[in-house]
Amino acid sequence: MLRADPEHGPLVPMLLVLTLVTGVVDAVSYLALGHVFVANMTGNVVFLGFALAGAPGLSAPASLAALAAFLLGALAGGHLARRLPGHRGRLLTAAVAAQAVLVAVSTALAAGLGHGTEPARYALIGLLALAMGGQNAVVRSLKVPDLTTTVLTMTITALAADRTGPRRFASAVWMFAGALLGALLVLHAAVPVALALALALLVAVGVLTHLAARAVPAPAWTARR
Repeated sequence: MLRADPEHGPLVPMLLVLTLVTGVVDAVSYLALGHVFVANMTGNVVFLGFALAGAPGLSAPASLAALAAFLLGALAGGHLARRLPGHRGRLLTAAVAAQAVLVAVSTALAAGLGHGTEPARYALIGLLALAMGGQNAVVRSLKVPDLTTTVLTMTITALAADRTGPRRFASAVWMFAGALLGALLVLHAAVPVALALALALLVAVGVLTHLAARAVPAPAWTARR
């Protein structure tokens, strides 16, 4: 399930790790930042509707902030994909490096200022949604089938309708595992600990992808699809 294949090389396991990261950061944002998602924008659109209808415990400004930051991140990720059009390994390495910087700043902010005040909460929402928007745009450009890293609705639909696809099943399992780990760390440790886990995973993906992609001539899996 996690083995590299000739067409996509190590991208399959790397994207599954990024799916794990998605679960962790959405656990942080939903449980600690006021019932808002930083990766699952479908949830934010629905929450925005609920909040505008007056549902308690939801914040329209928080959902809007997450949506706006995610869009900016996706814009930046799309720009990066156009700047590195011929090498999927370099593209993923650069994208994950930028994402790791944003998560590192988020971790430091949560450790230094906490997440209880409105400025800190919105700063964390913005930084994390920016990071996840960039991830989503770059993963989309990598074109590895059945691994979106942030969206599961169509993945689960295809899994049931087609009754095939180990990657689809793995994607759901890794998202669940990330959400579970993130929730356990938020509820029983601290927000900076959960964010530090996400950061460590991103650094690992960046380093491993860089090492796998640096061969000359470039491995076949690095070619854009």
